[in-house]
Amino acid sequence: MTKRPCGRVDAVVLIALDFQRRERMMRISPMWLGGLLACVSLGAAAQVPSTGAPLTEPSADGIVDMNVVVVSGSQPGPGLWRVRRGENTLYILGTQSPLPKAMTWRSDEVREVLAEADVVLGPPGVRVGSDIGIFRGLTMLPAAMRASRNPDGATLDELLPADVYQRWSALKARYIGRDRGIERKRPAIAVYELYRAALDANGLREGGVVAPVVDEALKARGMELTSTTLEVKIDDPRAALADFRKEGMKPEDVACVRDTLDVIERGLPQVAARANAWAVGDLDVLRATAGQGSQVQACMSSFLQTETARKRGLDGLEAQVRAHWLAAADSALATHRVSFATLSVNDLLGDSGYLAALRPRVDAVLAPDEADVVEDESEATPDAASP
Repeated sequence: MTKRPCGRVDAVVLIALDFQRRERMMRISPMWLGGLLACVSLGAAAQVPSTGAPLTEPSADGIVDMNVVVVSGSQPGPGLWRVRRGENTLYILGTQSPLPKAMTWRSDEVREVLAEADVVLGPPGVRVGSDIGIFRGLTMLPAAMRASRNPDGATLDELLPADVYQRWSALKARYIGRDRGIERKRPAIAVYELYRAALDANGLREGGVVAPVVDEALKARGMELTSTTLEVKIDDPRAALADFRKEGMKPEDVACVRDTLDVIERGLPQVAARANAWAVGDLDVLRATAGQGSQVQACMSSFLQTETARKRGLDGLEAQVRAHWLAAADSALATHRVSFATLSVNDLLGDSGYLAALRPRVDAVLAPDEADVVEDESEATPDAASP
């Protein structure tokens, strides 16, 4: 099976911070700390709403029900961006998370490119790990599990401000139910589990649409995904776990929880609208919403501001991740006639997006709704004297 930056259970992984911003796909994944902490992709797919959405009357639990409508059935997706350098082309699929749960993606165009591609680039990311062996790694699993919980057995009601915990409790009762264990998890992990449950209840899901198509095509051709993940190693995984376990609550942790609760309470219609736009190929909506703030930025900050991260140089990785991916794209365009990559739509678009960084390096960048070949003006405009 093709290995991906987030989703494998690897005992040598300490912390997988996947800056594939799912939307921004800066997916930050405090994933399997030491190999076990669940892959917590705080998918920036959940955009903090910038405009109001129609509300209905509060339900019995005091929560206002939002009008969340998602598309279903067979949908085309957004199409492919094309990056040209000489005779070589890099095809890029802009990805989005979450997506409508009941949709089926018509992936014929992508499958055709994958059948010809000489190389398939994985999404940008960073994996933080160590050189410890598998057996020593297994001995760290209990410590990793403890790192996913609050220090000293604290519960969320003891850590969160009263107003935030009240909101958390109401939403937890609706979407998760009676799960006492979640109350002892770190706030970013707990609120992400709540976010995922809210997506599911509103007909949305993370993953399971694009990756299976890519994996199937690679397997059929006996190819491997070419990783663009920046590998960062640390020498003291056990000490890092111990330090992380001691980290207390910070303002960034509270901001992460507040922003995610905002999305769940008021922003799901906007989340669904962006998911629908990807499904039906509405590029105007995707362009208009690219680069909007998302709760993932606050949640990422809550980890990157920890002393554990700062001491190990993990608080300035985004520029390195970007440069690492661009170098891989340069190499693909220099050596392969056809190559393929996936990037989140938010990574792709905008003045500071990856496409903007690629433009000075290539001959042309074409969006899915732009013609592949521009006709010569003399051919496009008939001669006035012609019959």
